[in-house]
Amino acid sequence: MSMHDDELNLLTETLRKTMLSVSGSKLDAAMTELGWTEMLTEMPDVAVPLVFRLLGETGAHAPLVNDVVLADTALSLPVGGTVALPYSGGRWVLWERSEGPGTTLDTDVPLRVVEAGDAVPLAAGRRALGWWLVGTSRAMLDLARTHALNRMQFGKPVASFQAVRHRLAETLVAIEGAEATLNTATDDLGSLLAKAAAGKAALTTARHCQQVLGGIGFTAEHDLHRHVRRAMLLDGLLGSARELTREAGATIRTQGFAPRLTQLS
Repeated sequence: MSMHDDELNLLTETLRKTMLSVSGSKLDAAMTELGWTEMLTEMPDVAVPLVFRLLGETGAHAPLVNDVVLADTALSLPVGGTVALPYSGGRWVLWERSEGPGTTLDTDVPLRVVEAGDAVPLAAGRRALGWWLVGTSRAMLDLARTHALNRMQFGKPVASFQAVRHRLAETLVAIEGAEATLNTATDDLGSLLAKAAAGKAALTTARHCQQVLGGIGFTAEHDLHRHVRRAMLLDGLLGSARELTREAGATIRTQGFAPRLTQLS
């Protein structure tokens, strides 16, 4: 199934408006009404980057990573259910589809620690979370950039200060690099590295944007801290950037060579 540019733009705006109005189980239900299951089945290469990037940009959340993992397994489990997912530190979690208490790290997201689950393919889920992390990173960068342009010190915007510009530039490079890695990821190793790159980019973004925003970024009135906490949570799901980098290194050592992940021309 292919989409014309005008159709894609309409879908993007519809999804964005939906995510800005509802979140959690309500967004989960709204996505079902919008045909999320059909999109995931018929055009995953379009739907997954679009939906998960918008989740990051809008700050909304929904347990849709369950669907991506379930659709990629041979377990005959229906999309719309839940599946135990590995988390950083050797833990396993279940992303509930109903409203419930969140985690200490992100009080909005109903993750529950569970016993170790069955091994499932993680490549598609890692790519989806990578796009979510990229969207979250872009939201943080936009907040920091807006603040830097509007905040005046010594009679000029702080965006004119070299240290601030360097932090914002380094952040943009990290985000663009992660997105490029996601665009070329197709196999297990490529998806693992793409998730690692997106997680590292999100943590870099959080650090630099917090420095640009200063104390206001910690306040409940500002959105940055919510994106920072979401980035930290998503980095740990299906393996943190640090863990996945080590796993990739171990794989390459075992194979004795670094495989070609994409064709450069």
